[in-house]
Amino acid sequence: MTDSNSVISARDVDLTFQTGDGPVHALQGITLDIARGDFVSFIGPSGCGKTTFLRVVAALEQPTGGSITVNGMSPDEARRQRAYGYVFQAAGLYPWRTIARNISLPLEIMGYSRDEQQERVRKVLELVDLAGFGEKFPWQLSGGMQQRASIARALSFDADILLMDEPFGALDEIVRDHLNEQLLALWRRTRKTIGFVTHSIPEAVYLSTRIVVMSPRPGRITDVIESPLPAERPLDIRDTPEFLEVAHRVREGLRAGHAYDG
Repeated sequence: MTDSNSVISARDVDLTFQTGDGPVHALQGITLDIARGDFVSFIGPSGCGKTTFLRVVAALEQPTGGSITVNGMSPDEARRQRAYGYVFQAAGLYPWRTIARNISLPLEIMGYSRDEQQERVRKVLELVDLAGFGEKFPWQLSGGMQQRASIARALSFDADILLMDEPFGALDEIVRDHLNEQLLALWRRTRKTIGFVTHSIPEAVYLSTRIVVMSPRPGRITDVIESPLPAERPLDIRDTPEFLEVAHRVREGLRAGHAYDG
């Protein structure tokens, strides 16, 4: 039975890729509900299907078994209804367009008026603390600022769901910590529903209301952890017993997932 508050609902989702070397079982039996306003992180070893599941939600991959709905409709229909924004691992900004024109690109494609584009770009630049950088080009910004511009682009058409595929993985630890703080503040302000892929246990625990732990391929869910941490989370919360206890459970879930190997 699907929870009426769920914006993403997966039931026994399987995905098998057919390759020249035989079938690759990427996902197996994924059943999960994500409620409105949740911040859900997916963590697991490389190749466990974290990104594949996010791509299924975004209608970039088609499951070969089971069912999934986004806002009560198929992922493909949700895509046409502009239900979500997607932030990839690389910022993916066009070097010949200014930051403002990179952010406005989906708005141009969707047919927003020039005035509406400018107003939305102004708002999201403020939201990600890049006000005043709209006329800069990507090469003039640091890696962290480029990723914030990428997030702004995904927020520009005000989708309720934000899908983020390891957006901070290539950044150094200090920048990553800063962007984690900013993303948490952004989530508290907007109350978007966020699906977030990461390899970092501290990042998953710091950011999330729930943490989905996945096993090596074929990707299965080995644990879903409800965070006991408060909504307000300074970085030094990572030194508290409560934080370390959740991190320990995530680590144990990852170990349990490896027990499936054989």
